[in-house]
Amino acid sequence: MKEQILSKRLKMLRNEKGYMQKFVADKIGVRSNTLSGYENGTRSPDPDTINKLAELYNVTTDYLLGRTENPEVSEEIEKDEIINKIATEFPDADLMFHDLSNMTAEDLEDVYDYIKFKRSKKGD
Repeated sequence: MKEQILSKRLKMLRNEKGYMQKFVADKIGVRSNTLSGYENGTRSPDPDTINKLAELYNVTTDYLLGRTENPEVSEEIEKDEIINKIATEFPDADLMFHDLSNMTAEDLEDVYDYIKFKRSKKGD
């Protein structure tokens, strides 16, 4: 039952956004036929892919999985997700910021983008 909800919501969200399957598949790092399987309920995405889909469609994973009817990402959830993304990808970031939880989601996203940019420049 939950997989039916997931597949229906994935297809509905893609259509609402006007995305082609190839575009979504490329964004989340799978082949088009794999995404088609997710949308038809014949395949199940792994947790990492579910996170990527939720981020792409700007909804919660709970909404995708049928745990809630509310697709909205709250400010607090969004902040927690960005903090986790920063902490996971840049473990030394907590040394630079004493209290990430006091920042807005927009500020946290800027911090994440900046750190990512600076790291990419180191490789040049």
